[in-house]
Amino acid sequence: QVQFVESGGGLVQPGGSLRLSCAASGISFSNYFMGWYRQASGKQRELVAGITSGRSTNYADSVQGRFTISRDNAKNTVYLQMNSLKPEDTAVYYCNNPRFFGSWGQGTQVTVSS
Repeated sequence: QVQFVESGGGLVQPGGSLRLSCAASGISFSNYFMGWYRQASGKQRELVAGITSGRSTNYADSVQGRFTISRDNAKNTVYLQMNSLKPEDTAVYYCNNPRFFGSWGQGTQVTVSS
C-alpha cells in the first residue's frame, strides 16, 4: 500500500536550519510529482514546495529563497532543506502527491522558537 514516512523535524531557533526527509513506498516514485505540505495549528494544510518527475521545482512565496526541495529516485525519497527558519514556519510537515491524498503519513513536527 501507499506509505509516506516523514522525518527530520525538531525544535530550532529562528534563523536555524533543518533537513526533512520523506521515504515513499507503494508507488512508482520516479514518475510522480512530490510535494511538501505543512499544517500549522488551526490552519489549513498548504503546499510549500514541489518537485516534478523532471526535477522542476516550485515554492510558495513564503518560503522562496529559504527552502530547497530535492529528490533521490534511487531511494524513493524527497527532501526539504529549510534555512533561515522563522517562527511562522512552525507546523507539521508532510510529503504527498495529490493522487494519494487518501494516504497521509504521520508528518514531522517543526517548531521554530527561541
